[in-house]
Amino acid sequence: MTVNRRSVAAAAVYLGTFMASLAISIVSVALPAIQSDLGIGLSGLQWVVGTYTLCLSAFMLSAGPLADRYGRKRIWLIGVALFTVGSAVCASAHSLEMLIAGCALQGVAGALVIPGALSILTQAFPDPAERAHVIGGWSSFSAVSLILGPMLGGLLVDHAGWASIFLVNLPIGMVTISLGLLGIEESANPEHAALDPAGQFLSIAFLGSLTFALINAGNAGWYARETIFSFLTSSIALMLFIVVELRASRPVFPVDLFRQAPFASANFASLVLGFSGYTSLFLFSLFLQQGQGWTPTDAGWRMAPVFAAMLFASFIFGKLSRRFGMNRLMIAGYIILGVSMLAMTSFTPTTPYWIVAPAFTLLGIALGVAVPATGAAAMGSAPRERTGAASATMNALRQGGMTIGIALLGTIMSTRATASLEGTLTGSGSEHAATLAAVAVQRHEMPVGLSIAPETFQSLLKEASTHGFASAAMVAGALGLVATLVLTVSAYRTARQRSSASH
Repeated sequence: MTVNRRSVAAAAVYLGTFMASLAISIVSVALPAIQSDLGIGLSGLQWVVGTYTLCLSAFMLSAGPLADRYGRKRIWLIGVALFTVGSAVCASAHSLEMLIAGCALQGVAGALVIPGALSILTQAFPDPAERAHVIGGWSSFSAVSLILGPMLGGLLVDHAGWASIFLVNLPIGMVTISLGLLGIEESANPEHAALDPAGQFLSIAFLGSLTFALINAGNAGWYARETIFSFLTSSIALMLFIVVELRASRPVFPVDLFRQAPFASANFASLVLGFSGYTSLFLFSLFLQQGQGWTPTDAGWRMAPVFAAMLFASFIFGKLSRRFGMNRLMIAGYIILGVSMLAMTSFTPTTPYWIVAPAFTLLGIALGVAVPATGAAAMGSAPRERTGAASATMNALRQGGMTIGIALLGTIMSTRATASLEGTLTGSGSEHAATLAAVAVQRHEMPVGLSIAPETFQSLLKEASTHGFASAAMVAGALGLVATLVLTVSAYRTARQRSSASH
């Protein structure tokens, strides 16, 4: 492959990753606008974000084997094309169902595009030095897309409507496909493809039913028939999934590797990273816009410290790891993650930004350290011949953690906000306070039949929204500290085993 053609291939991969990564952050600032325009509740917003991450995590396990069998270029280009089509469906959606369908298509496509990028770059750049340089650029490009997402999304929502955040993907997608067709050479290794349709189906059934149960709990209650049935379905699917993966000759999910404490603890940490860290985008957008009343543009700029700090920390990660060691750095990352989220439990509608920004910055530092450290720990604890499966597992668990986090933390947020508003309305003598509070929190609007001045009600709703945010942040922060404990115990036991073996 000529230098020019390899450069075109790298440009295509960079743009494809940019588009798929941008979708994770850009939609966050558009959520209140989507809610208002489509007339949907908070549970609907959970599905808008959760459907993308659900499909992304569920199908990511099979992306590698599909590319190995049918061609890395072909599968990657199909992913980019599907993402572009999914974006067009989202932009033209006039109902929640159509928007969810578009997000699902984007998620499936993202599962083909994001992990396929490294495989294509590895094939295109056989020289280790060149490959390291190109992959470093790819990683930086992905980080930049996360920074630009909220700021670009806020500007687009305020000046062109929420549909524009999806329309922006259409020209990017077409350019990416053109560059990919010209620059990427086809490669495949069908003899090494480990397709596992039964495991793939059961992983989707587990994540899908669990997500439905958690979101439905916030709408219909934890003891509703549909909620209990979905929890039961997810439990059965999980047990069957484990049985199938243990018996499969080439499973998509290496269950046997979880018998090793370092691998299990690193992947648990990856799950927490998605649950507590990545889900924070969903929480921050609602807090800044619905709790503090900022516009989408203002909210996007105010979320920027998270990504700027994450980018800075990732740049100096190599120096930090050499000085402090990988395990210490990883544990420090999860401590900072937990502490930063717990600090946010004190936020109110009037908390000044000079207090909010440092907490956001701390979280960004935590993510910039924890993401590469967790990845290195997971890959370093797996056998060399199974690094592909280990990488897919770690990424799938992180995205799965985000899916579960959006469902559970969103439900905790709405439940706490509803209880807070209900108590206030009951104290003021309002009839049917529980029903009115539930409608107000789900729709984020003043319900019919409430005899309170609109200005007073908006103040009460902001207060309730921040109470809900604080409860969700507390759970996210607490789980971050649990991950710290798990990693610390695992590192201690591993050190003792090595010490015993040396003697």
